[in-house]
Amino acid sequence: MTGRRAATEWMRHACLALIAASLPVMAQADAPRATIFAAASLQGVLSEIAALYPGEATVSVAGSGTIARQIANGAPADLAILANADWMDWLEDQGLIDPLRRTDLVGNSLVLIGPANAPDLKAVNAEALLARLNGGRMAIGQTMGVPAGIYGRQWLEAAGFWPALRPQLAETDNVRSALALVARGEAPLGVVYATDAAAEEGVRTLYAVPQEMHDPITYPLAELTDAGADLATFLRGAEARGVFLRHGFVPFSGAP
Repeated sequence: MTGRRAATEWMRHACLALIAASLPVMAQADAPRATIFAAASLQGVLSEIAALYPGEATVSVAGSGTIARQIANGAPADLAILANADWMDWLEDQGLIDPLRRTDLVGNSLVLIGPANAPDLKAVNAEALLARLNGGRMAIGQTMGVPAGIYGRQWLEAAGFWPALRPQLAETDNVRSALALVARGEAPLGVVYATDAAAEEGVRTLYAVPQEMHDPITYPLAELTDAGADLATFLRGAEARGVFLRHGFVPFSGAP
Protein backbone atom coordinates (compact mmCIF):
# COMPACT_ATOMS: atom_id res chain seq x y z
CA MET A 1 0.00 0.00 0.00
CA THR A 2 2.79 2.34 0.96
CA GLY A 3 4.66 1.51 -2.24
CA ARG A 4 1.54 2.14 -4.35
CA ARG A 5 0.99 5.51 -2.64
CA ALA A 6 4.62 6.46 -3.19
CA ALA A 7 4.38 5.55 -6.87
CA THR A 8 1.22 7.62 -7.24
CA GLU A 9 2.88 10.57 -5.53
CA TRP A 10 5.91 10.25 -7.79
CA MET A 11 3.69 10.23 -10.87
CA ARG A 12 1.86 13.33 -9.65
CA HIS A 13 5.11 15.26 -9.17
CA ALA A 14 6.41 14.06 -12.53
CA CYS A 15 3.27 15.32 -14.28
CA LEU A 16 3.49 18.68 -12.53
CA ALA A 17 7.13 19.00 -13.52
CA LEU A 18 6.29 18.17 -17.14
CA ILE A 19 3.52 20.78 -17.21
CA ALA A 20 5.79 23.40 -15.65
CA ALA A 21 8.54 22.65 -18.14
CA SER A 22 6.13 23.04 -21.04
CA LEU A 23 4.73 26.41 -19.95
CA PRO A 24 7.48 28.57 -21.51
CA VAL A 25 7.08 26.70 -24.79
CA MET A 26 3.31 27.11 -24.68
CA ALA A 27 3.63 30.81 -23.86
CA GLN A 28 6.07 31.26 -26.72
CA ALA A 29 3.70 29.50 -29.09
CA ASP A 30 0.83 31.74 -27.98
CA ALA A 31 2.84 34.97 -28.36
CA PRO A 32 1.47 37.18 -31.14
CA ARG A 33 3.37 36.97 -34.41
CA ALA A 34 3.04 39.60 -37.10
CA THR A 35 4.72 40.57 -40.36
CA ILE A 36 5.00 44.25 -41.23
CA PHE A 37 5.34 45.36 -44.84
CA ALA A 38 6.77 48.87 -44.57
CA ALA A 39 8.25 51.71 -46.59
CA ALA A 40 12.04 51.55 -46.91
CA SER A 41 12.51 54.76 -44.92
CA LEU A 42 11.11 52.99 -41.84
CA GLN A 43 13.63 50.15 -41.84
CA GLY A 44 15.83 51.33 -38.98
CA VAL A 45 13.12 52.54 -36.62
CA LEU A 46 10.84 49.53 -37.15
CA SER A 47 13.67 47.06 -36.63
CA GLU A 48 14.34 48.69 -33.26
CA ILE A 49 10.67 48.70 -32.29
CA ALA A 50 10.22 45.08 -33.43
CA ALA A 51 12.91 44.04 -30.94
CA LEU A 52 10.85 45.64 -28.14
CA TYR A 53 7.56 44.04 -29.15
CA PRO A 54 6.40 41.40 -26.63
CA GLY A 55 5.44 39.08 -29.47
CA GLU A 56 7.34 38.29 -32.64
CA ALA A 57 7.46 40.94 -35.36
CA THR A 58 9.10 40.52 -38.76
CA VAL A 59 9.83 43.62 -40.83
CA SER A 60 9.92 43.51 -44.63
CA VAL A 61 10.78 46.79 -46.37
CA ALA A 62 10.58 48.05 -49.95
CA GLY A 63 9.26 51.02 -51.87
CA SER A 64 5.65 51.86 -51.04
CA GLY A 65 4.45 51.08 -54.56
CA THR A 66 6.20 47.71 -54.48
CA ILE A 67 4.60 46.88 -51.14
CA ALA A 68 1.14 47.88 -52.35
CA ARG A 69 1.48 45.62 -55.39
CA GLN A 70 2.80 42.75 -53.25
CA ILE A 71 -0.22 42.98 -50.96
CA ALA A 72 -2.52 43.14 -53.98
CA ASN A 73 -0.89 39.92 -55.21
CA GLY A 74 -1.58 38.15 -51.92
CA ALA A 75 1.63 38.65 -49.94
CA PRO A 76 1.09 37.49 -46.31
CA ALA A 77 1.28 40.84 -44.52
CA ASP A 78 -0.41 41.50 -41.18
CA LEU A 79 0.29 45.22 -41.18
CA ALA A 80 1.15 47.70 -43.94
CA ILE A 81 2.85 51.06 -43.36
CA LEU A 82 3.43 53.14 -46.47
CA ALA A 83 5.08 56.52 -47.01
CA ASN A 84 2.33 57.97 -49.14
CA ALA A 85 -1.45 58.12 -48.84
CA ASP A 86 -1.95 57.59 -52.59
CA TRP A 87 -0.72 54.00 -52.49
CA MET A 88 -2.85 53.26 -49.43
CA ASP A 89 -5.82 54.82 -51.24
CA TRP A 90 -5.10 52.48 -54.13
CA LEU A 91 -5.23 49.46 -51.82
CA GLU A 92 -8.46 50.77 -50.33
CA ASP A 93 -9.95 51.22 -53.80
CA GLN A 94 -9.07 47.59 -54.54
CA GLY A 95 -11.03 46.54 -51.46
CA LEU A 96 -7.87 45.15 -49.86
CA ILE A 97 -7.92 47.24 -46.69
CA ASP A 98 -10.68 48.31 -44.35
CA PRO A 99 -10.83 52.13 -44.06
CA LEU A 100 -11.89 51.70 -40.44
CA ARG A 101 -8.57 49.94 -39.74
CA ARG A 102 -6.46 52.66 -41.33
CA THR A 103 -4.74 55.51 -39.47
CA ASP A 104 -1.85 57.93 -39.97
CA LEU A 105 1.05 56.82 -37.78
CA VAL A 106 3.90 59.35 -38.10
CA GLY A 107 5.11 62.25 -40.21
CA ASN A 108 8.44 63.24 -41.78
CA SER A 109 10.09 66.06 -43.72
CA LEU A 110 12.16 66.38 -46.89
CA VAL A 111 15.76 67.55 -47.23
CA LEU A 112 18.39 68.10 -49.90
CA ILE A 113 21.62 66.29 -49.08
CA GLY A 114 25.20 66.06 -50.29
CA PRO A 115 28.17 63.88 -49.32
CA ALA A 116 29.49 64.39 -45.79
CA ASN A 117 32.33 66.62 -47.03
CA ALA A 118 30.12 68.77 -49.27
CA PRO A 119 30.40 72.54 -48.70
CA ASP A 120 27.35 74.63 -47.87
CA LEU A 121 25.12 75.80 -50.68
CA LYS A 122 25.38 79.57 -51.10
CA ALA A 123 21.94 79.66 -52.70
CA VAL A 124 19.12 77.26 -53.54
CA ASN A 125 17.99 77.92 -57.08
CA ALA A 126 18.21 76.05 -60.36
CA GLU A 127 21.51 77.65 -61.34
CA ALA A 128 23.18 76.92 -58.00
CA LEU A 129 21.98 73.31 -57.99
CA LEU A 130 23.15 72.71 -61.56
CA ALA A 131 26.51 74.22 -60.67
CA ARG A 132 26.84 71.89 -57.68
CA LEU A 133 25.91 68.90 -59.83
CA ASN A 134 28.60 69.91 -62.35
CA GLY A 135 27.34 67.36 -64.86
CA GLY A 136 26.49 64.79 -62.19
CA ARG A 137 23.08 63.55 -61.11
CA MET A 138 20.64 64.40 -58.35
CA ALA A 139 19.56 61.16 -56.65
CA ILE A 140 15.83 60.92 -55.97
CA GLY A 141 13.17 58.24 -55.70
CA GLN A 142 11.14 57.61 -58.84
CA THR A 143 9.19 60.82 -59.25
CA MET A 144 6.04 59.09 -60.47
CA GLY A 145 5.92 56.19 -58.02
CA VAL A 146 8.20 56.42 -54.97
CA PRO A 147 6.73 58.70 -52.28
CA ALA A 148 9.97 60.55 -51.54
CA GLY A 149 10.38 61.12 -55.26
CA ILE A 150 6.79 62.33 -55.60
CA TYR A 151 7.30 64.83 -52.78
CA GLY A 152 10.64 65.85 -54.28
CA ARG A 153 9.06 66.48 -57.67
CA GLN A 154 6.36 68.59 -56.03
CA TRP A 155 9.07 70.73 -54.44
CA LEU A 156 11.05 71.08 -57.68
CA GLU A 157 7.89 72.07 -59.57
CA ALA A 158 6.72 74.52 -56.90
CA ALA A 159 10.15 76.14 -56.78
CA GLY A 160 10.37 76.37 -60.57
CA PHE A 161 13.43 74.08 -60.72
CA TRP A 162 11.81 71.13 -62.50
CA PRO A 163 12.49 72.01 -66.18
CA ALA A 164 16.19 72.60 -65.53
CA LEU A 165 16.81 69.69 -63.16
CA ARG A 166 14.62 66.96 -64.64
CA PRO A 167 17.33 65.82 -67.13
CA GLN A 168 19.83 65.59 -64.26
CA LEU A 169 17.83 63.24 -62.03
CA ALA A 170 18.97 59.72 -61.10
CA GLU A 171 15.66 58.09 -60.15
CA THR A 172 15.81 55.08 -57.81
CA ASP A 173 13.44 52.31 -56.72
CA ASN A 174 13.29 53.60 -53.13
CA VAL A 175 14.56 56.46 -51.03
CA ARG A 176 17.29 54.40 -49.35
CA SER A 177 18.88 53.76 -52.75
CA ALA A 178 18.96 57.50 -53.42
CA LEU A 179 20.57 58.01 -50.01
CA ALA A 180 23.20 55.37 -50.78
CA LEU A 181 24.16 57.02 -54.08
CA VAL A 182 25.00 60.24 -52.27
CA ALA A 183 26.73 58.50 -49.35
CA ARG A 184 29.00 56.64 -51.81
CA GLY A 185 29.84 59.87 -53.61
CA GLU A 186 28.14 58.73 -56.81
CA ALA A 187 25.69 61.64 -56.79
CA PRO A 188 26.59 65.19 -55.66
CA LEU A 189 23.04 65.87 -54.45
CA GLY A 190 20.02 63.89 -53.33
CA VAL A 191 16.47 64.39 -52.10
CA VAL A 192 15.56 62.19 -49.13
CA TYR A 193 13.64 62.24 -45.87
CA ALA A 194 15.17 64.09 -42.94
CA THR A 195 15.19 60.87 -40.92
CA ASP A 196 17.26 59.10 -43.60
CA ALA A 197 19.79 61.91 -43.69
CA ALA A 198 20.11 61.86 -39.90
CA ALA A 199 20.78 58.11 -39.88
CA GLU A 200 23.55 58.15 -42.52
CA GLU A 201 27.00 59.45 -41.53
CA GLY A 202 28.08 59.61 -45.16
CA VAL A 203 25.80 62.54 -46.00
CA ARG A 204 24.95 65.98 -44.67
CA THR A 205 21.82 68.08 -44.98
CA LEU A 206 22.29 71.11 -47.21
CA TYR A 207 18.73 72.41 -47.29
CA ALA A 208 15.47 71.71 -45.48
CA VAL A 209 12.67 71.77 -48.05
CA PRO A 210 9.80 74.04 -46.90
CA GLN A 211 6.85 71.82 -46.02
CA GLU A 212 4.39 74.09 -47.80
CA MET A 213 6.09 73.20 -51.11
CA HIS A 214 4.89 69.59 -51.11
CA ASP A 215 2.02 67.51 -49.78
CA PRO A 216 2.19 66.59 -46.08
CA ILE A 217 4.49 63.60 -45.57
CA THR A 218 2.49 61.04 -43.64
CA TYR A 219 2.88 57.31 -43.10
CA PRO A 220 -0.54 55.64 -43.22
CA LEU A 221 -0.93 52.33 -41.42
CA ALA A 222 -3.44 49.61 -42.28
CA GLU A 223 -4.25 46.62 -40.09
CA LEU A 224 -4.73 43.60 -42.34
CA THR A 225 -5.22 40.91 -39.67
CA ASP A 226 -5.92 40.68 -35.94
CA ALA A 227 -2.22 40.02 -35.35
CA GLY A 228 -1.53 43.24 -37.23
CA ALA A 229 -4.02 45.08 -35.04
CA ASP A 230 -2.15 43.95 -31.90
CA LEU A 231 1.12 45.20 -33.34
CA ALA A 232 -0.49 48.48 -34.47
CA THR A 233 -1.61 49.11 -30.90
CA PHE A 234 1.98 48.66 -29.75
CA LEU A 235 3.27 51.00 -32.49
CA ARG A 236 0.90 53.72 -31.26
CA GLY A 237 1.96 53.24 -27.64
CA ALA A 238 4.34 55.27 -25.52
CA GLU A 239 7.36 52.95 -25.85
CA ALA A 240 7.28 52.94 -29.66
CA ARG A 241 6.49 56.66 -29.72
CA GLY A 242 9.77 57.36 -27.93
CA VAL A 243 11.70 55.39 -30.55
CA PHE A 244 9.98 57.21 -33.41
CA LEU A 245 10.84 60.57 -31.84
CA ARG A 246 14.46 59.58 -31.32
CA HIS A 247 14.74 58.71 -35.01
CA GLY A 248 13.27 62.07 -36.03
CA PHE A 249 9.75 60.99 -36.94
CA VAL A 250 6.77 62.96 -35.67
CA PRO A 251 4.06 60.74 -34.12
CA PHE A 252 0.60 62.11 -34.72
CA SER A 253 -1.37 63.47 -31.80
CA GLY A 254 -3.79 60.57 -31.99
CA ALA A 255 -1.09 58.28 -30.64
CA PRO A 256 -0.94 57.91 -26.86
